Amino acid sequence: MKLVLVIIALVGIAVMLLGVRIFFVKGGKFPNTHIHSNKHMKERGITCAQDKEFYK
Repeated sequence: MKLVLVIIALVGIAVMLLGVRIFFVKGGKFPNTHIHSNKHMKERGITCAQDKEFYK
């Protein structure tokens, strides 16, 4: 039981640390990591499969 509580605490701390920018910065949001918004991928001509399906 102690191990489960320790694991839950560690996961909770990890989530808080990952969300620092969102929780504590005004107007904070997760960075957009989608392929269509990446400049280097655009330069190489790499696109997302979803873009090809939705934007025919």
